[in-house]
Amino acid sequence: MAPHISESALAGLVEDLAGEVITPGDPAYDEARALHNGMIDRRPSVIAQCATQSDVSNAILFGREAGLPIAVRGGGHSVAGTSMIDGALIVDLRRMHGVVVDPEDMTVRIEGGATMAHLDHACQPFHVATTGGRASTTGVGGFVLGGGSGWLERKFGLASDNLLAADLITAEGKHVHADAEENTELFWALHGGGGNFGVATSLTMRVHPLPRMSMAMLFFLPDGAPEVVRTFRDLGLGAPDEMGGGCIYVPAPPVPFIPEDLVGKLVCGALFTYTGPAEEVREFAAPLLALKPVVEVVTDIPYVDLQSMMDDPPGLRNYWSAEYLREFPDAAVDVFCDRGAGIPAETATQHVLFLMGGAVAAGPSQYPQPWRTAPWAVHPFATWEDPAYDERARQWVHDVRADVRPWALDATYLNFVGDEGEQRIVSSFGERNYRRLAAVKGQYDPDNVFRFNQNIVPAV
Repeated sequence: MAPHISESALAGLVEDLAGEVITPGDPAYDEARALHNGMIDRRPSVIAQCATQSDVSNAILFGREAGLPIAVRGGGHSVAGTSMIDGALIVDLRRMHGVVVDPEDMTVRIEGGATMAHLDHACQPFHVATTGGRASTTGVGGFVLGGGSGWLERKFGLASDNLLAADLITAEGKHVHADAEENTELFWALHGGGGNFGVATSLTMRVHPLPRMSMAMLFFLPDGAPEVVRTFRDLGLGAPDEMGGGCIYVPAPPVPFIPEDLVGKLVCGALFTYTGPAEEVREFAAPLLALKPVVEVVTDIPYVDLQSMMDDPPGLRNYWSAEYLREFPDAAVDVFCDRGAGIPAETATQHVLFLMGGAVAAGPSQYPQPWRTAPWAVHPFATWEDPAYDERARQWVHDVRADVRPWALDATYLNFVGDEGEQRIVSSFGERNYRRLAAVKGQYDPDNVFRFNQNIVPAV
């Protein structure tokens, strides 16, 4: 049971905030607590919809004084739903979504509640970009601080590789700035350590010229999928860094380029994204085109449109995980395709293989991201509507992980997974990195106030 909050204390929070304070019974309460993952239905005590950095500080101090658990909401896209906790104070950053691009310095400053859509639309007029998540609804803060894997990573590195500075509010309600020269150990920890150290109210990131973007998106009937996946793999091994992409098993979505007779039927897709013209990606993908896809889309596309192309609707039930692979031999292709063919019926589940490598593997090795060396990532992404499918969908995700474990690293990108236990977190950072992260956590959050995340236990 949550501690009692006095009316005077709550009135004080309302007075202190430029934003809004929402409590149970308010007309906006249910909308304010809804998350992307429809499996999560939690009832916080107070939602502080912060509008300024001072609001964040005041909300944290209020929550600590009231003895409330404190969770932080940016995009609300975490599959584990850790930004919404029963009986908690929620520091809701969504009103803080400003993005300012400096095309001369090639930087962008992003407020803590911005989503990928805010970031990408702000960058588009300047023909610049930085690595973003593969869904426009993803929150920038959690994405970047968790590492940040996206379509541009093979060219520009992980999102966190492009992090230049961060402003945080600590568990004591104090402002702290971190960059390569100030609070350097904290800055190191922010390259993958997530929201463990404070509430990120703004991030400054490097942007890169992106004058053109194109893609080759091909769909095949599942009978020919093993040959498609092997061909994609072989092409990917020789791909230039400008090329990203993946393979996917998915029920064909109801979009204009999918024939009506295919909608809802299982297909195997291959996607190459390219930071150049469509004619070049067409030439590169020729071996896949020779396999005669039932759907063929090869086109130039604005990056902002590519980023929203795979958005999954909010409110569905979600359960995800991931394994990062040292190699992807024919035997791994076979088990990947077997599980793809067995996607639970009557769901919108996706079974994804991502091409990694490039600037990710060649990037900074000092950060706590041992998974970045993997050339491949398998991402079982179960989504469905009917609660009757809960057990079946979760088991399918577990089975995919078990199938590919012979080729997997111990480490995984934690933004892709839910609550899989402390050891999964430790192994995904590496034990030495984890101890170092725990020391930083002990300095900035010794009481583990910010614990609703992929939590690092403070060393005190």
